Amino acid sequence: MPKKQVEIYTDGACSGNPGTGGWAAILFYRRFKREISGAEPDTTNNRMELTAIIRGLAMLKEPCSVTVYSDSAYCVEPFLQGWIFGWQKNGWRTGSKDEVKNVDLWQKLLSGMKQHDVKFVKVKGHSDNEFNNRCDELARAAIKKLQAERVSDVASPKN
Repeated sequence: MPKKQVEIYTDGACSGNPGTGGWAAILFYRRFKREISGAEPDTTNNRMELTAIIRGLAMLKEPCSVTVYSDSAYCVEPFLQGWIFGWQKNGWRTGSKDEVKNVDLWQKLLSGMKQHDVKFVKVKGHSDNEFNNRCDELARAAIKKLQAERVSDVASPKN
């Protein structure tokens, strides 16, 4: 039986880099659409970009054929260029022997991809892609929500 065809649009954002970060993903399957997002207090834009993809894939309940759309060259190019396989083979070192950043998330992403057939597509950010723009809105809204909660927590300390 053929795998379900799923599209996932993702984006990450950061208020300061490092700073408060947000991520978002929109999943499409047939006529169904699901939006998810979240935020972290002390992170980077690249970590949020990776988290968006990881969290999107984690929503899938069975093996699927997935196309991931991202405006992040940081996330997409390692797969399109095959660098990720060299990094693994070289103990998570780049071709210039530097340590790969965010290894924990790259490993989590690879683990989440195992049961799926995943294809990556690079889209132009902050352009005319409706779903990439919507992910950006969701990620930024998650940042604002977390920042507001943190201000509220400081303003009204618990006894």
